[in-house]
Amino acid sequence: MHAPKQAYEGVYNRRIKRVIGLLLAVPLLLLLLPAYLVICAAIVLDDGFPVFYRPLRGGYRGKPFRIIKFRTMVKNADQIGGGTTAAHDPRITRAGRILRKTKLDETANLLNILLGSMSFIGPRPELLCYTEKYRGDEKKILQVRPGITDYSSLEFINLDEIVGSDDPDAMYEKLVLKKKNALRVKYAETVCFSTDARLFFKTIGAVFQKGRHYLFPGKKK
Repeated sequence: MHAPKQAYEGVYNRRIKRVIGLLLAVPLLLLLLPAYLVICAAIVLDDGFPVFYRPLRGGYRGKPFRIIKFRTMVKNADQIGGGTTAAHDPRITRAGRILRKTKLDETANLLNILLGSMSFIGPRPELLCYTEKYRGDEKKILQVRPGITDYSSLEFINLDEIVGSDDPDAMYEKLVLKKKNALRVKYAETVCFSTDARLFFKTIGAVFQKGRHYLFPGKKK
């Protein structure tokens, strides 16, 4: 007897998600264009060009790709510090701090969705040094397109606070990476339209709450 199909092997993950991504990304990009112009102007006035940050990440079926985000750190930040952003990281620019706290920097991922390297929902793209070490069930993570959000993104929405300021890369590997990968595997094993819809709306609520607390810290519920 054949083993039952895994969720990531189904037609939804292999075909339908891509169509949904395109149908949503195109109008959203047009709608957000005025906001993108303001963001670009803020980045340039604060720290000059470039406005995008495009590091390599592990992608669908193990193929590396360049994730597109609005730049929130000083130029050549990768050479100054590690790959994990620390709490109160001095590399973050003034404009970048606002973009990161409100998650606006990640809206540029819509361009990746348009290009087909990402989806709205899927594991957040990870550094190549980690994806190349995936073993066993962790390899399932690479069978779904990376996304803007998933279970692990919601669980670790305040990642910079969790890893702290002292050696954030080591703290990420010690406290976060294994748990994140378990949640990423969970997504690959349960990917379907209802899962994606639920994560989509949960993310909107979580980002709104995070942004509200940052912009209006004294406001009570």
